[in-house]
Amino acid sequence: MSHLRPRRLAVAGVAAAALVSLAACSSSDGGSAGEGGSDQAKIGVLQFVQHPALDAATEGFKEAIADAGIEAEYDDQNAQGEVANTNTIATTFASGGDLDLVFTVATPAAQAAAQSIMDIPVLFTAVTDAEEAGLVSSNDAPGANVTGTSDLNPVADQLELLTEIAPDAESVGIVYSSGEVNSEVQVELAKEAAADLGITIEEATVSNSAEVQQAAQSLGDVDAIYVPTDNTVVSGIAALIQVAEQAQIPVVSGDAGPVENGAIATIGIDYTKLGYQTGEMAAKILQDGADPAEMPVETSNEVELIVNPAAAERMGVELPASVTDRADRVIE
Repeated sequence: MSHLRPRRLAVAGVAAAALVSLAACSSSDGGSAGEGGSDQAKIGVLQFVQHPALDAATEGFKEAIADAGIEAEYDDQNAQGEVANTNTIATTFASGGDLDLVFTVATPAAQAAAQSIMDIPVLFTAVTDAEEAGLVSSNDAPGANVTGTSDLNPVADQLELLTEIAPDAESVGIVYSSGEVNSEVQVELAKEAAADLGITIEEATVSNSAEVQQAAQSLGDVDAIYVPTDNTVVSGIAALIQVAEQAQIPVVSGDAGPVENGAIATIGIDYTKLGYQTGEMAAKILQDGADPAEMPVETSNEVELIVNPAAAERMGVELPASVTDRADRVIE
């Protein structure tokens, strides 16, 4: 059984981007992964923080790698929500010299890897807008060694769902991390959707998960709360849910994890499937010699409506039949 070694990526030029040097990729020898393939690989995994959505994405990625017939040895690292940790892990991966590919989960992890790792493929998932985050030259033509999948969720549909659940809502509070580009993108999308729906957005920012409770309390008497796919906030979601229950404020989220932990509903993507999709991209690179520079950032078109009736009851909300009857999944 031969050990997989994908082509090393030689930097051919540098383009101006916010957080990553973008370069063309070329083969450094005649024994690239695309010539004959193989079924073994060593993969570094850099996950920004532990919470259900990101854990599911990592699980899906590994499932796809296994289904492709690749026997992978993983170096699993979790930054525990600390940007400094992501930088340290990424630097270690870059200097190790024995990885075939690095898989990153969430925007801060992807940014750290893109800054440090130039000569092997970097695949990301759970990134809202890779171009805005400086990870790629463009989502259609990444241009270097970094590509992956976006978890841009249907923010407008989620805000519309919120107004269906709480039809009298005039103000919606959003707690998000000021350090996460993905969250800033979603807040702007929420403001656009809110304007169309005739509601106002109240913002509160945090720098770490310990600040989530205070930030939620600072929203005051908003009529509802929307939780974007913000890694920092989702990792501290229990504190926000506690505030919402005490104040009888309904909460709608950007993904399934918070609903499973006490939010009322979401229309969100399946992160296991998104991670699997990223794993399929990785397999094309590892087995077929596909060039990350020429692989467009992919998105998921599959969403599901998930509701938690018990959470609604705790927040003083009666879920309308128009919501429960069309739900894809009901949290018992």
